[in-house]
Amino acid sequence: MQDGVMQAWLESSHLAGGNMAYVEELFEVYLDDPTAVGDEWRTFFDQLPREGSGHDTKHSEIREQFRALAKNKLKQAGTVVAGAPDLKQVKVLQLINAYRFRGHQHANLDPLDLWKQETVPDLSLEHHDLSKDDYEQEFNVGSLAVGQETMKLGEIHQLLEQIYCGSIGAEYMHIVSTEEKRWIQQRLEGVRGRPEFNTDEQKNILKELVAADGLEKYLGSKFPGAKRFSLEGGDSLVPMLKALIRRAGEQGTKEAVIGMAHRGRLNVLVNVLGKKPQDLFDEFAGKHSTNKGSGDVKYHMGFSSDFATPGGDVHLALAFNPSHLEIVNPVVMGSVRARMDRLGDKEGAKVLPITIHGDSAIAGQGIVQETFNMSQTRAFQVGGSIRIVINNQVGFTTSKREDTRSTQYCTDIAKMVQAPIFHVNADDPEAVVFVTQLAIDYRNTFKRDVMIDLVCYRRHGHNEADEPSATQPVMYAKVKKHPVARKRYAKVLQDAGLVSEDTEESLVSNYRDLLDKGEIVVDEFREMKAHSSDWSDYIGNEWDVDYDAKISTTQLEQLGTEMSSYPEDHKLHSRVKKVYDERMKMAKGEKKADWGFAETLAYASLVDQGVHIRLTGQDSGRGTFFHRHAVLHNQNDASTYMPLNNIREGQGQIELYDSVLSEAAVVAFEYGYATAEPEALVMWEAQFGDFVNGAQVVIDQFLSSGEQKWGRLCGLTLLLPHGYEGQGPEHSSARLERFLQLSADHNWSVCIPTTPAQVFHMLRRQHLRPVRRPLIVMTPKSLLRHPLAVSELEDMSTGVFQNAIDEIDSLDAKKVKRVVFCSGKVYYDLLKERRERESKDVAIVRIEQLYPFPADEVSDILKAYKHVKDFVWCQEEPQNQGAWYSSQHHFRAAIPKGADLTYAGREASAAPAVGYLSEHNKQQQKLVDDALTIK
Repeated sequence: MQDGVMQAWLESSHLAGGNMAYVEELFEVYLDDPTAVGDEWRTFFDQLPREGSGHDTKHSEIREQFRALAKNKLKQAGTVVAGAPDLKQVKVLQLINAYRFRGHQHANLDPLDLWKQETVPDLSLEHHDLSKDDYEQEFNVGSLAVGQETMKLGEIHQLLEQIYCGSIGAEYMHIVSTEEKRWIQQRLEGVRGRPEFNTDEQKNILKELVAADGLEKYLGSKFPGAKRFSLEGGDSLVPMLKALIRRAGEQGTKEAVIGMAHRGRLNVLVNVLGKKPQDLFDEFAGKHSTNKGSGDVKYHMGFSSDFATPGGDVHLALAFNPSHLEIVNPVVMGSVRARMDRLGDKEGAKVLPITIHGDSAIAGQGIVQETFNMSQTRAFQVGGSIRIVINNQVGFTTSKREDTRSTQYCTDIAKMVQAPIFHVNADDPEAVVFVTQLAIDYRNTFKRDVMIDLVCYRRHGHNEADEPSATQPVMYAKVKKHPVARKRYAKVLQDAGLVSEDTEESLVSNYRDLLDKGEIVVDEFREMKAHSSDWSDYIGNEWDVDYDAKISTTQLEQLGTEMSSYPEDHKLHSRVKKVYDERMKMAKGEKKADWGFAETLAYASLVDQGVHIRLTGQDSGRGTFFHRHAVLHNQNDASTYMPLNNIREGQGQIELYDSVLSEAAVVAFEYGYATAEPEALVMWEAQFGDFVNGAQVVIDQFLSSGEQKWGRLCGLTLLLPHGYEGQGPEHSSARLERFLQLSADHNWSVCIPTTPAQVFHMLRRQHLRPVRRPLIVMTPKSLLRHPLAVSELEDMSTGVFQNAIDEIDSLDAKKVKRVVFCSGKVYYDLLKERRERESKDVAIVRIEQLYPFPADEVSDILKAYKHVKDFVWCQEEPQNQGAWYSSQHHFRAAIPKGADLTYAGREASAAPAVGYLSEHNKQQQKLVDDALTIK
């Protein structure tokens, strides 16, 4: 700011000359929090030069500027106000700011009053050189949003206690955005710590608390000792969720996806989503439908329904959840993103993600951090989420804070994305509903995550069979004496004269009668309409279902040309230009197709048919091994161009994102997306196949078993680079053996294509075939540019994916003495060696799909080798890894009776591969020799 402007402003102010100390102190307050000072001061300070803003001016220099102006230019300006009152004024502003920053640490949050936080000196009057002697003195309240410019200190102090140290503890001063902080301040301070609800709203809250408590009591008496992971102690979750959905519906939300673990799940199912109590009772009694599948325990199950709100019906989907508690969070986000895309909702205005956490789990499981880290990225943003923690202050038997986390609050993880955190006492249901409405309004205004910490307790043990007093004696001595939330709230309403004494008992009795009838107890429940994509075409189909794979060579040439074209002014890197020059030759039939061309051509053929494709991974645009180049980077200005999105007008779109460095959260997100959208081809690519280890929980508990447990179809494709190239233990194996071990009930397909034509047909089959089950692909590395791994355009215009491929050299089948089965890259090592040896008595058969095992195709191939008694399975992986242990029974069943099957490959090993190239080469040569040498 120029000296002249500063002088003019200060001369017009009564704060001149001797009041520079006041300005300095005020400036310090401003630096802590720009929202703490009035608009006029903030405007003034905003215009001062800052460090890091292109100026070299330091804070100390600005201070000197104040002093120089005061001493030299403002001696005669204005009336000098006594310094002491002005400094006290600043101290009052500092006190206000202290409560905004740290009031939550003195808030009344724990219903059991066991949670003792350390005394915060900043919240005392004395810390700010104030005392009760100043209570009657009038001060300007600065930006305190209470509708008055000045108040007595006593009134200010009382208000600050009410607002920031009552049943709500607000943490929001870590947010960088001044706009967001001001918004929260106005909402919190505007109600002066006492949100108002009309009588009907209060009676409704009581009714919802009666339902929350009533279901648990009913289940406890009807099924004593059964696990139900009771909500008791956190009863306010029910009015919280219903208030959240109602408010979201008013603001235009059409769908909400909820993810939660066990605690309170049955209560949410019955009292929020409207599951029939009788259906739940049948599950407790052990009754189940006879449909195919293993099923799952009742507190893992999902549900869908419609919920009536003043803004229209909101479709609710409660996600299925395994026992790995927090892993459902990115699944929910993926499902929400799919629904947003389907509705053309770019910002998340129509779809709301709600995740419900346990206090120990949210702090303890890293998937939460991964999901937060993705929340504002292009590939994974969903317009913010509502995160609710059922904070019962104990995880199984661990309750000491220093044993469960290294931070003060379990919710501190949310600060990494500057999410506001609202701690609230669950025994104050009106405060709970208020912060819930505040949270959804914030999310919908700023499209960011927000967290509610519902501080409550757990009336029983981790489950109802546990005895919690053995490990938490003091806590459970208090719990036994503590009245339930409905009783406490009913008394509040009775004391206010809003309900009579028998109102509560009447509500309890009426709710019990509804449970006895077994019918739906949620007034807002509506019969569900079709909100999701239609899955009917994919239900009940098996792998051999017919599909139309036809595509002409002419079409392929045209698509190949379009996908290899780019604007003339889009300057490519020289190596990328060479790739595209080669692709244009491939498109014209002047050169055989390589892997990158065939894969990209498969995508082009699908988007040309209007298919939506989504591919994420850490290097997916370029391809880890420099083979895809679907996103072209202009070398002049770094702009990007995607030929695949410029095939023709009205085509389907491909989303291709280089993702955050995460496996677990990203794969879970893509699983969630694929379970909500059958019409898209959804894929995730590992940077190296080994990295899929980081997503093992998703693979074990969702991808491999979701259809069996929950009837959830999912067409997610995993592209996992796999092959032994001498790159060491961590960059060789995608752990094929793990996928084969999990293979059963036709739950997915596991493929290892060896030609460009095969990957072309495989990717098209995955979408065009009316089956929606996962596809696990062991993709190559060296084969991407292997001189033998090429295909003609005609290979792609005819036929379909071959699950098994016969010998390609013109051997006389009658002279064959040995048949070698193999999969993947090792085939080319075997082929090269056999050709060099000019062997005519060893045939090589490729198994391109290891699961479901193509018994019929292999049987057809082996008809020519009925006389052969010597069969070998050859693999690159160690004997205890790869396909040998999991698939040899398939190989043995396929070969002629009386024939022998032996193994050729590396010896069993704890590590996937050796780290020394020379040792790798020796091992590789030996396994090839073992496979081809007839003894």
